[in-house]
Amino acid sequence: MVRSTDVILILVAMLFPPAAAAIVTGCGCDFLINLLLTILGYIPGLLHSFWLIYKKMQAEERFGNSGFRYVGNGHFEPLYQGANQPQQQAPYYGSTRR
Repeated sequence: MVRSTDVILILVAMLFPPAAAAIVTGCGCDFLINLLLTILGYIPGLLHSFWLIYKKMQAEERFGNSGFRYVGNGHFEPLYQGANQPQQQAPYYGSTRR
């Protein structure tokens, strides 16, 4: 479902794509990538900002309106582990499992 805030984000993205990327992701790597894409050409920056908005809309559907946070690379995670959310095990980076 498209919310009014998403429509406003799309309009902002059409005017200046890095501003929409900054609203969705904050001032981080994705914002800088979007800024560089916009400098190289308006269309790549616009597509990237639309993709970020789409991923935010998916997170709103999955976790609720404000029940998520942005973790980078177009991924969102829940703020809390609810009853319907599976427990995720932390990634193991060692050579043996204990």
